[in-house]
Amino acid sequence: MASSSDLVAVWEVHLPDGIHTIEFEHGTTSGKRVLRVDKKEVMRREWMFKLVGTETFTVGGSEAPCTIKIEPVGVGGFSYEYSLEVAGKPYKRFVETQSKIMKTWILPVDGAMYRVVLEKDTLDIWVNGDKVEMAGEFVDDGTETHFTIGSEPAMVRAVSSGNKRSGQGIVHSLVVHDTEVPEYTE
Repeated sequence: MASSSDLVAVWEVHLPDGIHTIEFEHGTTSGKRVLRVDKKEVMRREWMFKLVGTETFTVGGSEAPCTIKIEPVGVGGFSYEYSLEVAGKPYKRFVETQSKIMKTWILPVDGAMYRVVLEKDTLDIWVNGDKVEMAGEFVDDGTETHFTIGSEPAMVRAVSSGNKRSGQGIVHSLVVHDTEVPEYTE
């Protein structure tokens, strides 16, 4: 395990298949770089003479491309800044985009906890990290997309809010056993 002084950055990346933790170690005296995704070491470099630069890797089932940038701070050259880009966007902007295109629900079904994610841009539905088979149908006020959570039938209902200007043109809700599940904000 790393000495805590070498751990310089930790990020959480929310993707449809789950929440992924990225940890980066940078030994500025040893020149060591270690990258872990979800506690699993994916890259290790020892004795690097160049202390600044980038490390590129992928995260999650969708293999979202990521880059960690190591840049000097100030004049002395002995302190560094670490930034993460996900899918070509700075981390903060990626997080903001994900919250707009993903809708998440967390709920118990048959005694187990489930994380259900709707990707609003693709209309894919993920249950505990797996993209699920689904069947859509048009109904009077919108659409219903049917799938299962465990052994239970569920659906995502999409209806018009009647208010296009607010940016909430379509309202998505998860329904299990005729009960609407409240959205979970990550």
